[in-house]
Amino acid sequence: MRKGWSLKTIAATSKIVSGGTPKTKIEEYWGGDIAWITPADLGKLNTREVSLTRRTITAEGLQKSSAKLFPAYSVILSSRAPIGHLAINTIPMATNQGCRGIVSSENLDNTFLYYFLKSNIKLLNELGTGTTFKELSTKALGSVEIPIPPIQEQKQIVAILDKAFTAIDQAKANIKKNIVNAKELFQSKLNAIFSQKGAGWERKKLNEICEVKDGTHNSPKYVGEEFGIPFVTQKNILNSGISFKNTKFISEEDHNDFYRRSNVANNDILVSMIGANRGMSCIVDDKRVFSIKNVGLIKSNENYRAKFILYFLKSPIAKKYVAENSSGSAQGFIGLTKLRAFPIPFTNIENQKKIELLIESLNDSINTTVFNYTLKLNSLEELKKSILQKAFSGELTQREVVV
Repeated sequence: MRKGWSLKTIAATSKIVSGGTPKTKIEEYWGGDIAWITPADLGKLNTREVSLTRRTITAEGLQKSSAKLFPAYSVILSSRAPIGHLAINTIPMATNQGCRGIVSSENLDNTFLYYFLKSNIKLLNELGTGTTFKELSTKALGSVEIPIPPIQEQKQIVAILDKAFTAIDQAKANIKKNIVNAKELFQSKLNAIFSQKGAGWERKKLNEICEVKDGTHNSPKYVGEEFGIPFVTQKNILNSGISFKNTKFISEEDHNDFYRRSNVANNDILVSMIGANRGMSCIVDDKRVFSIKNVGLIKSNENYRAKFILYFLKSPIAKKYVAENSSGSAQGFIGLTKLRAFPIPFTNIENQKKIELLIESLNDSINTTVFNYTLKLNSLEELKKSILQKAFSGELTQREVVV
């Protein structure tokens, strides 16, 4: 620790205020002038400071509950579900019981404290206790030791961190925009390829090219993984392939009954028919036998190359068709009739193969670009951690941090 610094607990330098929730069934407690925030609200913030909250409470609600009002420019920390969301309130504010308000003394700059807590999220989580979910108690939070430089030096460190983090955040924003642009370029190329018309091209319905069916409409009895066969639903269909994460399993007897309807085989295409991921599609390349529900099945045959159809289904043209022809439930549903009538731009096998190779080459290039950008994002996050570590070990200087 640098000369002139001291090591003190948060409890010795700040007042820690717990939160509470007024009874939700009493209307007089809600909709008042007092800002009231929760861990979920903190998690949605895009800025360090907060002045507007989704819900407010009345003075009576504050008085009749365990909620406490703490002053502006305190540090708010979520202490459960999860531990570690942070903000600085710019107006007096109350929280629910999932947060702690930390009111720093005149010898501790609130933003310095904010950055210190941000650099110690892992420690705060380790101090949490509980079985259903971890919670950081007031006592545990208060026991955390924080290095305290003179107040003027704290402000200088905050100024350096603000400058460095602003530059890093701008660099991250630029990289994220480049990732979006790369993905949009791929979609634009798909759109151009599948918008072709003229000699060698014709428009067909999907069921004119191949058999299109769906899986079982029934719900089976589930068994343990060691006794069962994977039961794939629309949630398991991702653009990257079939995900067997959180898959449930059915008995071989149930499977045999359901399998007669779907008869899934390698090189078939699966399409999610319901929910937020409807229209997502992938090729079956897993040799495990499984049954499906709420999933469209495009059977492979010698008339088309599976990847040609798959790439079309990922195009903006296909996505528009799914959006315009979905109906039925709150989640959105594209039925088997609409799936069979899917208008497909079609060409001969040789052209399909050339297009497939062209798209795969473009896809590989885009994926490499996105991967490299992701590495840069990870490097910037590591740079943030390094800067914070230096700040609280006394190694951070006034020199500009180059991003």
